[in-house]
Amino acid sequence: MTEPPAIDGHALIAWGHAPGPWFAQALPVLETARAQGVDEKGLQALARALAPPKHPPRPLAPAGETPCHVSLDAETADEAANRAKVIESMEALLRTPTLVAGAVMPDACPSGPGGTIPVGGVAAAKGAIHPGLHSADICCSVAITVLAEADPRAALDAASAVTHFGGGGRQRGQQIRPPTEVMEGFAANPILARLQSTAIEHFATQGDGNHFFYVGRLASTGQTALVTHHGSRKPGAMLYKRGMELAEAHRRRVSPETQKINAWIEAESDEGRAYWDALQTMRAWTKANHFALHDRVMEALSARAVDRFWNEHNFVFRRGDVYLHGKGATPAWSDYAEDASGEVLIPLNMAEPVLIARGRDADHGLGFCPHGAGRDFSRSEHQRRMAGIPV
Repeated sequence: MTEPPAIDGHALIAWGHAPGPWFAQALPVLETARAQGVDEKGLQALARALAPPKHPPRPLAPAGETPCHVSLDAETADEAANRAKVIESMEALLRTPTLVAGAVMPDACPSGPGGTIPVGGVAAAKGAIHPGLHSADICCSVAITVLAEADPRAALDAASAVTHFGGGGRQRGQQIRPPTEVMEGFAANPILARLQSTAIEHFATQGDGNHFFYVGRLASTGQTALVTHHGSRKPGAMLYKRGMELAEAHRRRVSPETQKINAWIEAESDEGRAYWDALQTMRAWTKANHFALHDRVMEALSARAVDRFWNEHNFVFRRGDVYLHGKGATPAWSDYAEDASGEVLIPLNMAEPVLIARGRDADHGLGFCPHGAGRDFSRSEHQRRMAGIPV
């Protein structure tokens, strides 16, 4: 009897198996069986037994079947057009087979072509994590530190000196190392391990777009408050890219009808657990990023903090086996995380105050409240309308 050829990844692919981490564990077992005289038919049967179970195909849900509460009103033509686009996107999104409910915040607006989760959208998935639903700006969030005594003008001058806006990270010699426990999280995670230098380079930076460092006074006490708004910068963007790669590989196998932006990772798979852990480490990095900037302002002013808290609005939160994805939506239940205070920050615009509110865990919002930055049309459309008008 002719001995079967040596077993490698190419042989498994030729037998109809999709490449995956299980190849590394299966190949030594198959090679031992081959050396013991198992023929090719037997080896193929053994390979099928060693392969992870195939997920059944997941077709799109019927249109309109998945419940969604819309808290977005319209009083003008622009608002009505915005509302129609938001609802159109949510209806297409909620055909994704993992999703069991959706919600639209009062400040929602579109963030991409139809089927892309809008800013101000919430989507609940059963047993699945959707990187495209938290977006590339993972853990975009708002943080506040209230100072015992400080002059707002001096605080704003100090903030301008210590923060870093725009692309790129801090130059060598100006870099600030994240806390040890955060870096240990990067080192221990298979997705984040290669991003350790990036995590250092971009720490204590804020990026661009609508991210800001705001200084004001509390209406209640007159105390000076520091408020920052930003996400996880380049480390988060790179984690998102890897998450989308994992999700897309799964989508192609089980739900090719699902839009690419709405692909998912099975939460209880090896990849899902690694991605979830990576998200928690990125959350810790982002929180530390906010308060590293606040602490540098306090150091410059010799000021003392009397209160501080934060909350994210681009992230994934878990309740049992349901994963709640918020894109521009703030978790508003008191125990969504160990460090949750029950308070939420809702920045409006530079002409209006930053609101400090108490979360109510409203059912119709799937437990979320607005993040305060929605708009009826894009910046480019605003510029077009303002063309020729002196600023």
